[in-house]
Order: sequence, then C-alpha cells, then structure tokens
Amino acid sequence: MAEVGAEERRVLVAVDESEESMHALSWCLKNIVSDKFRDTLLLLYVKPPRAVSTALDGTAYLFSSEVMVAIERYGNEVADCVMEKAKRLCSELGDVKVETRIENGDARDVICQMTDKLGADLLVMGSHGYGLIKRTFLGSVSNHCAQNAKCPVMIVKKPKSTPNSH
Repeated sequence: MAEVGAEERRVLVAVDESEESMHALSWCLKNIVSDKFRDTLLLLYVKPPRAVSTALDGTAYLFSSEVMVAIERYGNEVADCVMEKAKRLCSELGDVKVETRIENGDARDVICQMTDKLGADLLVMGSHGYGLIKRTFLGSVSNHCAQNAKCPVMIVKKPKSTPNSH
C-alpha cells in the first residue's frame, strides 16, 4: 500500500520481442517499482515503420495492398503478444498502476518523444548488446535514448549466460 504523501513516480519501460527487454522489465519490477511509492508503470512497444523496405543498394520494394494488410496484421499480433507477456510479468504487482502504449515509428525517436509526452520520471530499457558492425548499421536505440531522452535512462544489460560450472 502506498504511503500517505508518497511521491508519485512514472516509470516508462520500453519493451519489444527480445529477451533483453523482458529481462529489463523483470529487473525494473524487482529493483525500482514499488508499492511504497505511488508508481505508475508505463509499458511502451514501438512497431517499426510501415514496410516500404529499402535494400542496402537503394532499391525500394513496393508491396501489394494484400501483403501490406498481412504485414500490418502480423505487426499488431507481435505487439499484442509482447504486451501480454509484459503484463503477465507485472501481474504480481501490488498497488502499482500499469498502463500500456503501442506506437508506430522509429523506436529511437518514439521512445524519446513518449518519455516527454507521458511525463516519465525514468526510462528503463534493455540493451541488445549488438556487435560493432550491426550497431553501426542499425544504430543503438538505448544509446540514442540515453543521449536524447529528457529524463534519466536506466539501461539494463542481460547477464551473459555462462556454461554450468560444477
């Protein structure tokens, strides 16, 4: 039960289909969110921009409307699945309010915009741990948010799994 006069905190957790993001959410639930405060947990999933894919050589592929509808439906199913998984992780929270948002666009920009729009006091996100080459091409979402979000950013790294040492 939240203490009388307890500070209200809004914690935004960026979630996606990766293990890293679910680890970050679990870590946040164990270490940050508490019913001693009047915490609101904001779960945000960002669907990638609509599929007009551009290959590395600059040629664009235009899809038929049926294919676009199928891609859109699949994107919605992925978003719903991610949110259901995230809400299941949050189900044991006491007095903590959980809100969900699904947005479209480039995750780097949308996450930063939503921290501002939703009045987040803290942004929590996972780190995919991409190698240098992949990070160079894709850009690091967590790095971009750490530089551009208008609130503190907590980047939670998933521990590297080590072989069982008996």
